[in-house]
Amino acid sequence: MAGFVALLAALSAVVASRRWRRRRNPAQAVIISPPKSTVVARDGAVRSAQLAELTLAEPDWRRLWNAASLENLARTYWRFLSRVTLGLIRVIYGENERSVVFLWRPFTLLRFDAPEYQMEPDHGSVRWRIRDGLLVARAGRGCGYLALTVTHLGTDDGRVRLLIEVEVANFYPAIAAGFSVPVYEVTQSAIHVLVTHAFLRSLARLNLATSKVGRFARPDVRAAGRAVIDRARSVRHHD
Repeated sequence: MAGFVALLAALSAVVASRRWRRRRNPAQAVIISPPKSTVVARDGAVRSAQLAELTLAEPDWRRLWNAASLENLARTYWRFLSRVTLGLIRVIYGENERSVVFLWRPFTLLRFDAPEYQMEPDHGSVRWRIRDGLLVARAGRGCGYLALTVTHLGTDDGRVRLLIEVEVANFYPAIAAGFSVPVYEVTQSAIHVLVTHAFLRSLARLNLATSKVGRFARPDVRAAGRAVIDRARSVRHHD
């Protein structure tokens, strides 16, 4: 089952990536991950970091640089995952967890704790701690995490440069434990990189999904996000 879903995701990601490249987007996204972006430690722990540089107009940056947009970016990632698998993979929201399932809940591929957010003047991040799931080795349950991080790099001629990172760390894949690391590398790992690259390129559209939870959508939180932007601009002008 996992192999079929992975193959479908890979094929869909290739098609989606080609479509987005042909479109005229308000921003530009360039993959800058090194060739060896996934590393497997001796104990089986995996770290994969996929990065892209996103260049956008300063008005767009001002509009998006806030906690609510960070929450929407997190939702955009899950929406992309569902779309690229033609709806076969869905995300189920619980009060204190997020479950990535194949069609319905008994087939839970990955289960995460509720997201943890951090917003600073020059970067913001959202992290989900990995709890368990069919894709997680029994010995690695409760160990790893998935994180999305956005870092402000600077401004050139009215264009803002952002570094977008999707990181999986301290993850113990069931495929590597049940079969071998090489099998994991040519299947789940390779497909994760392909799908993540397609997601990063899709961000050039600046089309963020609306969060289902809306934790940071309140007016007072939006005002706090504006204060973060003002601090970021002040720091940049004093550099």
